[in-house]
Amino acid sequence: MKHYQTYIAALLTACTLGFTSCSDELMENMNTDPSKVTTIDPNAQLTMAQLQTYGDLDMVNQYRNYIYGFSQHLMGCWNTSNYAGRHTLDNSQMMLIWVDIYTKSLKNVVDAIYRTNDDPTQVNINSVLRIYRVYLSSILTDIYGDVPYKEACLGYLEGIQTPKFDMQEEIYNDFFIELADAGSKLSVTGDDVTGDVIYNGDVAKWKKLANSLRMRFAMRISKINPTKAQQEFESALQDNGGIFESADDDALVQHMDIAFSFAGDAYQDYRGNALMILFYGNDPKNNQTYICSTFYNQMANTNDPRTYRIARFYFDDLMSTTDPSGRVDITDEILAEHPELVQPCEPGAFWYDPWPQGYQSPMIEEMAKTNPEITSAFLDTECLPKLATNFLESSHPGMIITYAETRFLLAEAKQNGWNVSGTVEEYYNEGVRASMNILSDHYGCDPITDDEFNTFIQNNGVGQTNDDIRKNINTQAWLLHFLNPNEAWANQRRSGYPELKSPAEYGFSSFLTGGQEIPVRLCYPTQESSYNSVHYKEALERMGGSDSWYNHVWWDVD
Repeated sequence: MKHYQTYIAALLTACTLGFTSCSDELMENMNTDPSKVTTIDPNAQLTMAQLQTYGDLDMVNQYRNYIYGFSQHLMGCWNTSNYAGRHTLDNSQMMLIWVDIYTKSLKNVVDAIYRTNDDPTQVNINSVLRIYRVYLSSILTDIYGDVPYKEACLGYLEGIQTPKFDMQEEIYNDFFIELADAGSKLSVTGDDVTGDVIYNGDVAKWKKLANSLRMRFAMRISKINPTKAQQEFESALQDNGGIFESADDDALVQHMDIAFSFAGDAYQDYRGNALMILFYGNDPKNNQTYICSTFYNQMANTNDPRTYRIARFYFDDLMSTTDPSGRVDITDEILAEHPELVQPCEPGAFWYDPWPQGYQSPMIEEMAKTNPEITSAFLDTECLPKLATNFLESSHPGMIITYAETRFLLAEAKQNGWNVSGTVEEYYNEGVRASMNILSDHYGCDPITDDEFNTFIQNNGVGQTNDDIRKNINTQAWLLHFLNPNEAWANQRRSGYPELKSPAEYGFSSFLTGGQEIPVRLCYPTQESSYNSVHYKEALERMGGSDSWYNHVWWDVD
């Protein structure tokens, strides 16, 4: 994976190019730095766009601040509880993904597509870029609704400084066209895709990715347009490029183990997975990643073997702000001696709401005998489940779409009566097993044994009634998507599962500044009202005149 470091350097160098020229040849030569490149390799632009997806600290910060709280996977740290948990409208936070995708990753992708269009020697890189453009655009439209799409990032290329906001229905229609066409053009005899940190240029896997994304997007519109959803889903299944067949096909952005800080150039170093770094926190003793009660209870109440692979209990007084190795794992002690004191953070709660009861820890008392840094063995906030330390690794991959997700999509499609072979139960079971395997394959968890899986699935099968089946499929998808936050929130809104609870139900009504119900989209950046006022106002008119985060996006009908 070392080759992509070269591409990053080349792209950063290319980005220093100016766009003016001197009429005098001598002056032009004098003003030209011979060390600067004059063109950008589209493969380098692909590398940068892929790495930014999870490597951009600013962008993933919005996941922590809003999306993880809205999906109720996380709660308790100041950022998550303040913004998502208390429904606090803050444009400087809601704009992060919009600004970062449009001005960084999508800009690179659109530029590279533009320069490789109609070039018979670059068909493969062009097609891969088109597929990734669809993926990046799906993040934007699923979060905000109607967004600039067809005219996005064409300011320098075509002089379009105020792109129109395309309707989400039109955007999705184009997704299907683009994915089918781009996938069909990929060829093993074509140009090498050398900047790919997902599949290392394997075009057969990119074909499968295109079709698997078509399945995702078809299911997304299954309530608003069930006829088209079925047509597009079945078309993806019938495509000769195929869909994901095993976990080997998972679309994962590969990252590196890097030293990381929360200042200066670190915000532009995309080689490490910034989401995992953010889980550690810039002040880990006070801003740690706590597990939301919705997430914790769903696993614990079903005896899910993932529960204590994801959620652990720690004594953190000896942990430094740059290294988690000083953590003391007290999970076994708490579960054996004081399970009644376990207190996952409720929606809307900070880690101290209410202050945990606590207990005197024999383990920490023993450690205190030889460690003067331990001033007390009475543990209270340690009774709050936190994200396991093994997730705090910058080398972990960023998740795009997985084989496990396609199994759940097939299960629901079969339940819908679409033309899908196999059974709902088979797809569901395969999806759960693959979901569990991901934790050990890529995120440092102990493998879940066959006995553990079999016991779980016997007691937590797909169900009998239509409602139970849909609930179980999509709840399992929600568990899977813990490490794919955009998809977690999008699919929960689309399916309605799991059923989330408002912080108002936990006594936080007086603290909810942006409304009582859980928001269903994020608001547009306020500067759009000035810089792109005509098209911004058109988008607002289609939503009834207001940029409310309670306006449902087009496919979210419930």
